[in-house]
Amino acid sequence: MAAIGQAAYTGQKGRNLALAGLVLALLAACEAPVPGGSAPAYAPAPDLPPPEVQVENFISVARRMEPQIEAECRARTRGRNCDYQIVVDDRPDQPANAFQTEDKYGRPVVGFTLGLIAEAANRDELAFVMGHEAAHHIAGHLQSKTRDAVAGALILGVLAAAGGGDAGAISRAQDLGASVGARTYSKDYELEADELGTVITWNAGYDPLRGAQFFTRIPDPGNRFLGTHPANRLRMDVVRATVEALRAGQL
Repeated sequence: MAAIGQAAYTGQKGRNLALAGLVLALLAACEAPVPGGSAPAYAPAPDLPPPEVQVENFISVARRMEPQIEAECRARTRGRNCDYQIVVDDRPDQPANAFQTEDKYGRPVVGFTLGLIAEAANRDELAFVMGHEAAHHIAGHLQSKTRDAVAGALILGVLAAAGGGDAGAISRAQDLGASVGARTYSKDYELEADELGTVITWNAGYDPLRGAQFFTRIPDPGNRFLGTHPANRLRMDVVRATVEALRAGQL
């Protein structure tokens, strides 16, 4: 993983070395095959910028978004760690993806694969994806999903035990319950992150409507029962409504 932030680029020489390394890695990512079945296919954006511009775009967006993300986190939470780290998964064989997690100390981490950086058409798209992932931490979605999974495991485990299931049956029921529980509100969490991510993107000076065009190039999950992501149409509706509210001074 390569960390992105103020400390990562101290001086022009260090910045140029880091930029060159990322450009080389990004070029390798463009040529490396993506493992089958590991991620949905993305429709490429027309007229993508060259790799060196894409890397420069990402660094610029990370530097501009990070303080805005942290300010939003501090304004909306109490006692939550708002010292974000933005990282790049520089393994060239990884599919286009972004994610939010926490390190072992509870520090929020927002990660991008090289594949996603390569698929982004402009800085607005990078900013929107970054704001969306950061919003998951602000809203406490990781903790909520854990609680949902525990509740689901408990419910199905109790039902299996009450039905006379043996230890293996109870364990399988708990695993199923955890999976179902974690997915129950997953689409709601994604829409919440889209809304807050739109606000963060807007406040950082980027165009969330232009950024959300990324949705038009990814497979539409539709409205599947227990799906992890909502339909792209619903996500665009949330972004549009949030931008309208921002323009009207309602947020």
